[in-house]
Amino acid sequence: CGLMDLCSAAEVLVVGAGGIGCELLKDLVLTGFSKISIIDLDTIEVSNLNRQLLFQRQHVGRPKVEVARQSALLYNPSAVITTYHDNIQSPQYDTDFFKQFSLVMNALDNKAARNHVNRMCLAADVTLVESGSAGYLGQVTVIKKGRTECYECQPKPSTKTFPGCTIRNTPSEPVHCVVWAKYLFSQLFGEPDAENDVSPEVDGETAKSTRAWVQGIHYDPALLLNKLFSTDISCLLRMEQLWTHRKPPTPLIVENLCTANSSEELSSRDNILPDQKIWSLRECVEVFIESLKVLRKQQLSVGDLTWDKDDGAAMDFVAAASNLRAHVFEIPRKSRFDIKSIAGSIIPAVATTNAIIAGLIVMEALKILAGDTSLCKSTYLPKYPNPRKQLFISCPLAPPNPKCYVCAPRPEVTLVTNVKILSVLNFQEKVQVLFYLMHTQMSFL
Repeated sequence: CGLMDLCSAAEVLVVGAGGIGCELLKDLVLTGFSKISIIDLDTIEVSNLNRQLLFQRQHVGRPKVEVARQSALLYNPSAVITTYHDNIQSPQYDTDFFKQFSLVMNALDNKAARNHVNRMCLAADVTLVESGSAGYLGQVTVIKKGRTECYECQPKPSTKTFPGCTIRNTPSEPVHCVVWAKYLFSQLFGEPDAENDVSPEVDGETAKSTRAWVQGIHYDPALLLNKLFSTDISCLLRMEQLWTHRKPPTPLIVENLCTANSSEELSSRDNILPDQKIWSLRECVEVFIESLKVLRKQQLSVGDLTWDKDDGAAMDFVAAASNLRAHVFEIPRKSRFDIKSIAGSIIPAVATTNAIIAGLIVMEALKILAGDTSLCKSTYLPKYPNPRKQLFISCPLAPPNPKCYVCAPRPEVTLVTNVKILSVLNFQEKVQVLFYLMHTQMSFL
């Protein structure tokens, strides 16, 4: 049985239809894979079009998996592509679902989903090809139960790149709100970028650009606050499919914002350095309005501004906007100090990186189907060639970490704490959480 026959017969699962997922699906059908399932919850946005080649302007607002299938079939009409417009973490995608596949390929953009797929593949004993990209950097590796490290064998750094749909529509972490606030700064005061407009997309159409809208209201603070944190949020709530598996946001009323009291503030705030305080809602509103006025005055004086974390007004604006958005989505607010550190380390997505990573995934998939798993490698794509002029750096797959609490034969967690400051009640709560997590993870394996 030749390699092409193996590709044609294999049933494979692609998780994610974004930057890497689009390139991967195209590569798979061109390589000869004819039984492909793909799952993704998101819909297409304008900001996707510069790096997700299977989508075009007329597709905005439609499910990514649906359009990706239609576009991929143009490359190979004989392929059978099954789509799931859903969350891979939904209960119906259990071990039996994963066991039907010869191979699973991740093209995800968040750690929580990667952790879930990693555990399900371990439980189903299905080989997983894991991948990721960050700017010009990329990585591909193979995960096989009992033979290689799993995704959680080593701690992972926080992601620095984020899909536009997450930033605009479904933030779930403080960093998503910080990125959104930086986009807002550019829309209001810098050189506007249509791909990073903060206005939500409803029914496949993008509203009037934020820059054009705010110029029409002459940068009125109250009207701007109402649009960003009430009207736009109400628009998002009309996209009901977004909230099937997510907690919906709560629009803010401008009058409530302007009269919010400070009772929520920490009692110890007087003992905290100014930059390390977490502002109340009222403080966020006040800082937002004041920084808006200062930045508008600068813009009228010198023209378009460039965001600089060391510029006081620019940093205040991003911190205030970020925290107000975090409150709407019930995400913990952060101090100005924390937001400054987050805002200074954001990396844009690069289309060519995704294309290279997708090609490397297919190469590893071919080795696995051919039974040559011993030839599989972890491959890294650095920003620059190494001293030997190599663009790709490959290394053997690492063995499982015996201390991994996910894939080790006997998972263990070591709890280190300061008994002088930790109360018995807090200790009990932490142990209960750890026990629950370990029990859940062990039930997968």
